[in-house]
Amino acid sequence: MKSMVTEKDKECPFNFNTDASTFTTGDIVCYRAPELLGDMPFIGELLEVHADHVVLKHKGEMKSSQIPIRASREDYPIVAKEEAMKVIN
Repeated sequence: MKSMVTEKDKECPFNFNTDASTFTTGDIVCYRAPELLGDMPFIGELLEVHADHVVLKHKGEMKSSQIPIRASREDYPIVAKEEAMKVIN
């Protein structure tokens, strides 16, 4: 993501929704998988929004970016290790 920001355009190219109470399908969120990858942030797009969780897809270059993964519904969703492994493998 750092390479996407240039000296000319210093703004982040993504508009993140960081308010879980307003999540809607299609929102771009910053999520983490702390059990597997510590505090490293990832970008995801919400596919489904439920009262207690969300379903998202990784937004990136990996072929597995179309695999839906379940995460907690909070301002910065948390993905469990088992779910994160779906994207990594």
